[in-house]
Amino acid sequence: MLTSSAKAKGRRCAQRVRDILIEELSLSEESIFVTASGTNGPDLTLTGQARSAFPFAIECKNQERLNIWGAIEQAERNAKDLTPMVIFTRNRSKIYAVIELKALLTEGRF
Repeated sequence: MLTSSAKAKGRRCAQRVRDILIEELSLSEESIFVTASGTNGPDLTLTGQARSAFPFAIECKNQERLNIWGAIEQAERNAKDLTPMVIFTRNRSKIYAVIELKALLTEGRF
């Protein structure tokens, strides 16, 4: 697959995740945006309202064969003061999320 095609596929995943978060958390469209391709940092940028409701640094992956450990490392590098999370899918599949268990129990509001 061409690099440009792979990046477009990843961007589509990030846009789907953005739309789901806006709908499920009742956020404004201006509170989450997809980070420009090639920019260092999380794939989604969350501002005020969204960051309070969902304090995660999101790394989106849309790959048939995912190196989950590499994706987790990338999310951790980019997280800064947020909790790292990898959200992933593949063609014709559901979207899943990976987060450290302790963070799930702390940030998951259980």
